[in-house]
Amino acid sequence: MLFFPRFPPSIKLFISVLALLSLSISIVAQEASDPNSLDGEEEWITATMCEVDNREIELTLPISFTYTDVDGNNPRHLSSEQAGLTASDLSNLMLAWAVAFPATSGLRAAPVIIGEIIFYSATDSGRVFAFDINTGCAKWVYESGTRLRSSLAYGVVNGEGILVFSDMPGSIHAINAENGEEIWVASGQASDNQGMLTGAPVIHEDKIIVPISGSGVITGGNPNYECCENHGAVTALNVHSGEKLWEYHTMPRAQYTGQVSATGVKQRGPSGAPIWTTPTIDASRNQIYVTTGENTSHPTTNTSDAIIALDLETGEEKWVFQALANDMWNFGCGAGGPNCIILEDTNSVDYDFGGPAVLADSGGRELLIAGQKSGDIWALDPDTGQLVWNQRVGEGTALGGNHWGIAVDSERAFLTINDPGGMGRNSVPGIYTYFVGTGEPSWFYQVEPECNDERDSRLRRCEELHGFSATPLSIDGAVITGALDGRLFVFDSDSGEILFKYDTVRDYETVNGVEGYGGSIDSHSIAAGSGMVFVGSGYGQFGQVAGNVLLAFKPAN
Repeated sequence: MLFFPRFPPSIKLFISVLALLSLSISIVAQEASDPNSLDGEEEWITATMCEVDNREIELTLPISFTYTDVDGNNPRHLSSEQAGLTASDLSNLMLAWAVAFPATSGLRAAPVIIGEIIFYSATDSGRVFAFDINTGCAKWVYESGTRLRSSLAYGVVNGEGILVFSDMPGSIHAINAENGEEIWVASGQASDNQGMLTGAPVIHEDKIIVPISGSGVITGGNPNYECCENHGAVTALNVHSGEKLWEYHTMPRAQYTGQVSATGVKQRGPSGAPIWTTPTIDASRNQIYVTTGENTSHPTTNTSDAIIALDLETGEEKWVFQALANDMWNFGCGAGGPNCIILEDTNSVDYDFGGPAVLADSGGRELLIAGQKSGDIWALDPDTGQLVWNQRVGEGTALGGNHWGIAVDSERAFLTINDPGGMGRNSVPGIYTYFVGTGEPSWFYQVEPECNDERDSRLRRCEELHGFSATPLSIDGAVITGALDGRLFVFDSDSGEILFKYDTVRDYETVNGVEGYGGSIDSHSIAAGSGMVFVGSGYGQFGQVAGNVLLAFKPAN
């Protein structure tokens, strides 16, 4: 039996508008990444550069921050020694400098911080910068020639520091961290399958593990498209050359299923289960963990909305934990489009895992913990994939509950909840904490909008967009998160007390002279290291608030 999604008309329209906004903003950003499309291109790059006699980079200093730890885990936690910051420091921050990027609507990538340098990917511009953390000037700039999307990874190969990242068309770039020169560029795609590369690649020994987010979720909104064809995958590349070593597919290649849409277009499947997120390496078990999103056509698979363990050496699937079965969703579902074919057992709620799984130690027992857009947080046995504990906050939405991932310290897991207004009946945006070993709740903070005449003039949809969507960051005894309305929050990890709050949505005088303005804080835009906190303010997708500034904070005393 076929029927249309069970969304109220207002939510159908809301999701449809979000889809169109995402597509149009993506097109604008891609055009902006063309070096020929910017006026004054050379001038702003020149203004961003350090003086010629101040462009040396010292890579022998300690690595202060990487999105993925050197052991391959993704806890989003830094000790005070790693960060060069204490919880007390984080209660008394001041803005040190701001850098802005022209023709940019949002900042999403996590940097690498080594000593006095922050390596930063300004994804819309297609460039990677090596900024001096003290002044904000750039030591070098790498021009990729295309739009970037992933965070950066760092490793030492043959005694040389390298940065690795992906671009949207599907290539992996390896560049010299000392001078920004290209080492190699190679395809990260899996065979007979195309997809954006969104999650950061991970360097482990002689391998680069590449997550692939192929799905058809956007093209499924086209009523003439034979939905859908592509799916999530993982490839392993040789770190020295980019040569492919193995590949894993979340499902078989799509075939025509015999289904026909309401407008007579033939359907294909299975498809979807994209891997939007950064893989986690578990060297002791010789495993890789990846998290996946929904199916985008029928038949649905057991690998969608799932956590999957792979063999590190071969890519062979070892176990699958599926959090939600039969979640089939594409952009056609936003307004009952013909490619949104809903069967009797179909959920059609778009409850991806938008962040990586985290290995956490609880009293000598390791657990694998991940947040989901359903509002769930799951803890699994990493040996078997069996469920240990689960908690849920609210009902989830297509842009939250937990959108981009969690942070975990030695005691608690920090679950941020987005839940934009108008998308769900039970909207509970905020941060919720759980004890790692038992899953028992600790403290929570439910965020409320802060709207007045002055803020309303700077923020679109102020009453609706105020949830915590960005991945949080735990430092010492504090946790940092940001809201879609541009507010930055620092909480005490034990009590939930607010230690610091800062409104990033305003205009900035920047060190490179580019007009700067803040917006939504989203994705992986919060980082810290070498005694400073860095925030990318602005995320114009999904109808959120555009911005173009990288903000650097330091303790006031």
